[in-house]
Amino acid sequence: MSGGAVASLPEGLLDGGVWFRVEAAPTASAVRRTAERLAVELGLPEPRVAHLSIVAAELAGNLVKHATEGVLLVRAVRTAEQAGVELVAIDRGPGMADLVASVGDGHSTAGTLGIGLGAIVRQSSWYDLHSVPGKGTILAAQVWPAEPPKPAWVAGLTRPLTGEPVSGDAFSVRDVEGRRQVMMCDGLGHGGLAAAASHEAVRAFQEAPAVPPAAVLDRLHRRMSHTRGAAVAVAELDADAGLVRYAGLGNIAGTVISSDGSRRGMVSLPGIAGHQRRQIREYDYPITPDAVVLMHSDGVVDRWNPSDYPGLLIRSPLVIAATVLRDAGVRRDDAGVLVARLP
Repeated sequence: MSGGAVASLPEGLLDGGVWFRVEAAPTASAVRRTAERLAVELGLPEPRVAHLSIVAAELAGNLVKHATEGVLLVRAVRTAEQAGVELVAIDRGPGMADLVASVGDGHSTAGTLGIGLGAIVRQSSWYDLHSVPGKGTILAAQVWPAEPPKPAWVAGLTRPLTGEPVSGDAFSVRDVEGRRQVMMCDGLGHGGLAAAASHEAVRAFQEAPAVPPAAVLDRLHRRMSHTRGAAVAVAELDADAGLVRYAGLGNIAGTVISSDGSRRGMVSLPGIAGHQRRQIREYDYPITPDAVVLMHSDGVVDRWNPSDYPGLLIRSPLVIAATVLRDAGVRRDDAGVLVARLP
C-alpha cells in the first residue's frame, strides 16, 4: 500500500489498481491526484474528471477525519464500450446504524463516513454502501464517461502482502459463447514471480476456448509450466441449470453462500497448476438466484461469518468482496477474493 503521491500510473497498474493507507491529509490529496490522472489516461471527459475529483476527495477526506485503519483502492473498470474509474473505501471505524440518514447532506456522526456522502452519491455514476456498527464501513463508487453499465454480477479484489509492490493473487472473468466463467489464482510465493504466474493464468484463461471449467483448468495447467506455478480454480455459473460447475487445483477455497448465510464448500483437488496434478475433476453444485459464489486464496481465512453482517448478501459483489477482504484477509500473505452471483 502507498502512503504518498503517485506521479504516474504504469500501464500494469491501470486495472490492478493502487491501494492507499489513508491516515493523513497528504495521502488524501495523493488519492485525488491519482484518480484524476487515471481518468485522464482513460479518456474521461473533463466534466466527469471533475466529478471524480470530488468523489475521491470526499472519500479520502472522510477516511482521514473519521475512520480507523482506512484504506482506499483506485483502479480502472472496463466494459467492451468504455472505461471508468472505481474507488473502494474500506475502514474499521464504528460504522453507521442509519445509512439513509448518513447519505443526507449535513449529516455527521463522529467516527463514520457520514460527512460528504451526499456529494459522493450525486457525483458518482454508481455507488454501493454497507456498514455495520462496531465493524466499519465499505463504500464503493464508480465514475463513467457516459451512462454506466448494468451493475456487475461479479467482482474481485486483490491485495499484496504488506511491503510487496505487487500481489501474487489474481482473478479474471469472461463470458464466452454463453459460458459465464470466473477464475481465482494464487501464484506460489510472493512478489514478481508469483505475480508472473498469476498473470499467465489470466492470459490463458482469457484465451481458452468455450469449454467446461475442468477443460479450462487443464489448459491453464499446460500453459503455466514455465512459471513457478499456482493454485487455481475455475467456476462456471449456469443460470438455466441452476448450477455452479467448479474445478480447482490447490488451496483456492470456493463456497456457495445461501441468502440465509448457510455455506457449502466446493472441492479443489491437491496440486499445483503448471507443475503437479494427479487429476482434474469438475463438480456441480446447486445455486439459487439469491445465493452468491465466494472464491478466495489462502491469504483469506474461513473465520468470516455472513450472519455477522445483516443485509450484506444483497449488496453488490464488490462490497461483499471488500468486506471479506477487510475482515478475513491476513497481512502476512497476498490476499484475493472474488464474489459472483447468477446474472
